Amino acid sequence: MESLLERLLHFLIPLCELMGAAVVAFSVCAAFVRCLRSLITRRRVDVQFRLAAGLALSLEFKMAAEILKTVLIRELRELLMLGVIIALRSVLSLLIHWEMHHYEKEAGL
Repeated sequence: MESLLERLLHFLIPLCELMGAAVVAFSVCAAFVRCLRSLITRRRVDVQFRLAAGLALSLEFKMAAEILKTVLIRELRELLMLGVIIALRSVLSLLIHWEMHHYEKEAGL
């Protein structure tokens, strides 16, 4: 049973990491297209908010991968490193959400 779980996690962890990276790539490309469109049409578009939302979503996928990694940890050093990574990603996620909330208040969304 344990080896089955390890095999499953060795598949799921990179999948979560890849999904996070794909969300970042898609969000950046979509924001770039929106930015170009707004320059051409001269209409105001909420590029910053949507990009921040995409980055927040990608951090959630990355955090899921880190949480899944806790099952595979064998040494205290690995646990400490994983804890630091989770803490940094949590701080980044909180900052992005705070910025999105601040942007919503300013823009009146």
